[in-house]
Amino acid sequence: MRVTIKDVSREAGVSIKTVSRVLNNEKYVGPETRARVAAVVARLNFRPSVAARALAGKRSFQIALICDNPSPYYVYEMQSGIRDRCEIDGVRMIAQPYDRESPNLIDEIESLVEATSVDGLILTPPVTDYPAVLDLLKRRKVRFVRVSPGTDVTLTSSTFIDNEAAAAAMTRHLIALGHRRIGFIAGHKSYATSAQRMSGYINALRDAGINLDLGLVRQGNYDFASGSAQGDALLSLARPPTAIFASSDDMAAGVLTAAHRRGVHVPDDLSVAGFDDTALAGYVWPPLTTIRQPTRDMAHAAADLLLADADSPIERREVPFELIIRGSTAAVR
Repeated sequence: MRVTIKDVSREAGVSIKTVSRVLNNEKYVGPETRARVAAVVARLNFRPSVAARALAGKRSFQIALICDNPSPYYVYEMQSGIRDRCEIDGVRMIAQPYDRESPNLIDEIESLVEATSVDGLILTPPVTDYPAVLDLLKRRKVRFVRVSPGTDVTLTSSTFIDNEAAAAAMTRHLIALGHRRIGFIAGHKSYATSAQRMSGYINALRDAGINLDLGLVRQGNYDFASGSAQGDALLSLARPPTAIFASSDDMAAGVLTAAHRRGVHVPDDLSVAGFDDTALAGYVWPPLTTIRQPTRDMAHAAADLLLADADSPIERREVPFELIIRGSTAAVR
């Protein structure tokens, strides 16, 4: 038979109201009582009804993820991190993909808010910086947390990595291997992270006394196709680079394909580096040297901030990155 809140109340020796407060992570419950109720919930494998909880209060116990990203690996990690945090509080996650180029974007998000009465939203790049979306949510008084915002960073709580420092670390790694002609493939212009990563690349070159060659900088879209096309363009130069740093793993995989197609051996003839450390980085050959962006941790932190008390102060939570060295980079010949 299905375990009910009355069963939890009886086993824990507390009122139904106290159990409800613990489940909803409300105040006014002592730590010992909270721990006792949580232990009974776990032992009885009690799963509260979202509909019943919503009827009992002003919350829907649902949050939504607004996501538009060309990398399926990024989307999966983002959803997984948010879902892991939601399960702790018995909250449902709604993953809603959107087309950032859609003329109906604002109407679609507003319709979602109206139809579901979500308690809050998590915005990912590039929507995280769209003024019209931010204005809509402020006007509707909907709570939201942003992932990797590039503008108005004090507007609301957010999670991020230091993209500029991460890109600089990767560029310094390539310089330390003896590379001086380092190609760079930037991400889509609508993402603030693209400009941040390019700044890191430029700053590392400058600090090493290497002049920036704009002929080695190409515009990508954070997807495999643009990485392949721009990798091919860089390798077609009269003096091709000895290393190419693509600002996403998907684009770096495209560079590897372009190199293989041309008979350019990686890493003997060309070093290739990516950014993200998605599962793709380990699937390609050779495995990618990349920046580990802990997407799942950022997502978990974003959900944690969104599920905090409404009167909690605005917080910018930085998640550390890591330089992962694999077989796609080597000393210049």
